Parts: sequence; structure tokens; C-alpha cells
Amino acid sequence: MTNKAHHLLFWVVLFLGWHFFRYQDYPPGKGWWITTLKVADLAVMVYITNYLLIPRFLYRKRYVLFGLLFIIIVFTFSILKMYAEVALLQWTNFSIWDRFKVRVYDNVIPHFLLVSTGAAIKLLTDYAHAQRRLGEMMREKAETELNFLKSQINPHFLFNSLNTIYFLIDKQNAEARQTLLQFSHLLRYQLYDCNSNTIEIEKEVRYLEDYIRLQELRKDSQYEVQVKVGEDVKGFRITPLLLAPLVENAFKHISHHNDGRNFIHVALNRTNGTFQFVVENSKDDQQRCTEPQGGIGLNNVKRRLELIYPGKHHLNIHNKADTFTIELNLELL
Repeated sequence: MTNKAHHLLFWVVLFLGWHFFRYQDYPPGKGWWITTLKVADLAVMVYITNYLLIPRFLYRKRYVLFGLLFIIIVFTFSILKMYAEVALLQWTNFSIWDRFKVRVYDNVIPHFLLVSTGAAIKLLTDYAHAQRRLGEMMREKAETELNFLKSQINPHFLFNSLNTIYFLIDKQNAEARQTLLQFSHLLRYQLYDCNSNTIEIEKEVRYLEDYIRLQELRKDSQYEVQVKVGEDVKGFRITPLLLAPLVENAFKHISHHNDGRNFIHVALNRTNGTFQFVVENSKDDQQRCTEPQGGIGLNNVKRRLELIYPGKHHLNIHNKADTFTIELNLELL
């Protein structure tokens, strides 16, 4: 049963139970309407609290504002409910200030308790989901580290071999030397810098630029590759090796037009606490792939984002007739 079905079932059961125990307190024919009003009023308060106030204020540690808005919402909806109930029952000479304490006791306080109960259930559910995600992250991290250890070669031997090859290359062949240096930077980043959970964005960008330069060597002048890094893309940390798979996907599926543009555009920006990463590439209708199959893949990137940035990322994919665009937004605060 889906989450929406669970919600619907809960409110139906509450509605029927409420009506069964209270319908005799109202004039004939009014019980269904009064029950609908009370349950709808409670549901609105619960959903506003659980899906607006808690994520936007409580989880962001804005406790005072959360508490103030919670009180205002409960009082406001309780008063509106009383006036709507009066209209349904066609009472005359109603004043909320008449027997004010009794009205607060009978309407506002029960709403506080019921909405608080709904909020507590939301907090417990979110905590359980967070613990499950944490467990999944720990398992995947352990599996990744194990696979890395199984496939790891001695880094010192590797870099000594690269240095030897570098000096064997003729000094006149500057392009080959530069390519080997870039390859060395990529390996060093993967072997040493990626051991922590987060990395400076500047290092991730340098890795991305080295990766793009090596990929460009495999393309001729018919292919256009642009990388634009905004001035504000600095001074924060992200998960390592998060961006390269998205660029790898663009190189895999770039078009090969003889009479049209073949391009990859990469843009990195930071705006109002949000890191924005956009990759766009031209593509063929047949979606030909010039790279070997494999790599981390978009599905794995989506999974990593769900585990590491739950509720703090937006990944949008636009697959058009002649272009493929990936837009990633990460909340940094």
C-alpha cells in the first residue's frame, strides 16, 4: 500500500470513528457536516505542520519561528473552525469572547495535542528513515572500500612508473608530457584526496577540468567543449567524484554530425547558498555511444544523491530531440 493510501485510510477511519461517537451531539442531518469540518480542519493543520513548518523551520534549527508559527496556525484554524461550525448550526448571537476559557479548553487545547501528536509521528518516521539511509550509506561505503582495496595497486609504484615514463618522453613532445601530468593528477585525486567524505570544491573542479582535457584529446576540432566556472564556486565542500560521471555521460552520448554542431557545455555556479551544475550535450537521434560501456552511470549518481543529500538536492534531466541536459542543484546550507 502506498504512502498516500495509508494517509487516506487513516483519515477515513478517523472520520467514521469521530462521527460514530459524536453525531448524537448535533441536530439531525448536521452530524456528517460537522464531522467533515472538524476532520478537514485537523488534517489541514497536521499537513501544514508536518510538510511545511517542520522541514523549513524545525529541521533548519529555526526553533523560535517554528514555535511561533505553530501557535498562530493552531489558534487561527481553531477560531475559523468555531465560526464555520456556528454557521452550519445556524446559531445566533455567537461571540468567541463569551465563555472564552471554555472555548479555548474545548477547541484550541485539543488541537494543540492532536497536531503535536501528528508532528511527533512525523519526527519519529523521519528519524527512522534517516537511520535506514545511514545504514545503507555505511553498507555501501564498506562495499566500496572493499572493492577499492581489492583493485588497488601500490600507489608509490604507480607514480614512480609515471615519473619514469614522463622523463622518457622527448622534451619536444610537450603535449604528451602535459597529458601524462594530467593523468597523474587524476590518479592522485582518486587515490589520495577522495578518502574523506567531502572535498574542497576547488579540487573537484580541477579534477573535472583535467578529466575534460583528457577526453578532448580523443575528439577532433569538430567537437566543441566549453567549461564555465563561476567566481563564487569556491569555499565549500561536496562529495568527491560526484560531478565527473555526469560529464562522462555527456562524452559517451555526444552527437557526431558532419554538418552540424557537436558540443558539450559545462557550467558551475553558486547562487544564494545553492551550488548549480549544468551539463548539456548535443546528441543523435540514434543515441550512438562512442565510449566503452560501464562507468558509474546516472542511476548510481541518483542513488548517491538520495543517500548523501536527502532533501537537499534537485536533479533534473531534459532529454530533447537534439540535446541532453542534466541540471544538479545542491543546497550548501
